[in-house]
Amino acid sequence: MSERLQRNQLVIEEFRSAGGVVGGDFEGVPLLLLTTVGARSGQPRTMPVTYLREGERLVVFAANGGRGSHPGWYHNLLADPVAGVEVGTETYEVTATEVEGAERERLWARQLEHTPYFAGFQERAGRRIPVVALTRTARL
Repeated sequence: MSERLQRNQLVIEEFRSAGGVVGGDFEGVPLLLLTTVGARSGQPRTMPVTYLREGERLVVFAANGGRGSHPGWYHNLLADPVAGVEVGTETYEVTATEVEGAERERLWARQLEHTPYFAGFQERAGRRIPVVALTRTARL
């Protein structure tokens, strides 16, 4: 298991054991656990992801820490937009939709207000970071 996957696993365990609260680098940052189905493997994949609440939707950003490629969860959602989220102590199913145009720009600007370091991710990535809305479909 890579160092990054090990670190993510520790965040996931802390999130679940502390009712959705995580310390360290993520202290005070809105964090959810996103479970997608692997596009190639067909296996469930869970990742901690920063989010922005937009009314009833949760909005996530495929920043991948400023890497030049999109994160695996984004590719998984393109293949199958149905996913599971854990927010706090709640778990439910969502459908993912990529947000484009003026709405994408508005949501990106809101995210930068809350987490200004995302601007650095955009610069380092050298790509347009996708914005994805997660809409609740059912309780798991």
